[in-house]
Amino acid sequence: MSATHTKSGSAPVLRSKKKRIDPAHVWMVIPAIIIFVALLVWPLIQGIFYTFTNYQGYGDWRFVGLDNYKFLFQDDVIWGSYGFTFLFAISSTLATNVIAMVLALLLNSAIKAKNLFRGIFFLPYMLPVLIVSYIFSYLFTNNIPLIGQWLGWEWLSSSLLANESLAWLAIVFVGVWQGVAFTTLIYISGLQTVPEEVYEAASLDGANKWKQFWKTTFPLIMPFFTINVVLSFKNSLGVFDQVVALTKGGPGTATQSISFLIFKNGFQGGEFAYQTANGVIYFIILIVLSFAQLRFLQSKEVN
Repeated sequence: MSATHTKSGSAPVLRSKKKRIDPAHVWMVIPAIIIFVALLVWPLIQGIFYTFTNYQGYGDWRFVGLDNYKFLFQDDVIWGSYGFTFLFAISSTLATNVIAMVLALLLNSAIKAKNLFRGIFFLPYMLPVLIVSYIFSYLFTNNIPLIGQWLGWEWLSSSLLANESLAWLAIVFVGVWQGVAFTTLIYISGLQTVPEEVYEAASLDGANKWKQFWKTTFPLIMPFFTINVVLSFKNSLGVFDQVVALTKGGPGTATQSISFLIFKNGFQGGEFAYQTANGVIYFIILIVLSFAQLRFLQSKEVN
């Protein structure tokens, strides 16, 4: 900024100089913008366009208006996939965060070899989802039924993956087993931000371990709880790999998630436009739920 004086001798007037943008910065950004538009924005616009057609993914097509969106709300298969997906997401999110919180409290306490245990518990997160799911597929089909027979539990004496009522539990188990690791790591990070003086003050006030956690620790790590719940729920709503490896949507359509249905029928079943419309609705639901969760949980955080 430069200062100039008026003829009457009044106070100097500051004039701002516009900061020029270095052309080199522009040329560095342009390729990234082109790639972003080509790989994300344009396919998104093209996909939304096709939702108003009867395009099958090949051949000719014609406009059908809002028919695809109208039929979505009348399709029992679609409703079933949403039911399973939300059942999985809610169950998985609750189980993952409860188990991860308990593990984080244990791993953050004064126990021997806690760094070793942290590494062991983080190992599942590093393994590919498909490989883990295929391993559990073998266990659920061959080993676990033997344990069920030995215990005399009829519901566990045959493969859970072949049980239309219980197959979802197997998928939840695998999802939680792998998701707990990353969630635990975030909780440990949160617990390490809580000062020791807080616990000492709570002890002097006569608070037991549960009251210390519920009244002191949990409110202070609420931002980490918010992050974990939002991420866990969002990731669980997109369940795909576990379904592919464990059940392929079966038995029947009992474990057919939204993302699996969109992939299977959209790319293999000739319902490209119809399932793309399903994907648009699914995307809107994800955005709305994520923001609603974020706003609600952030309102509970300690300022």
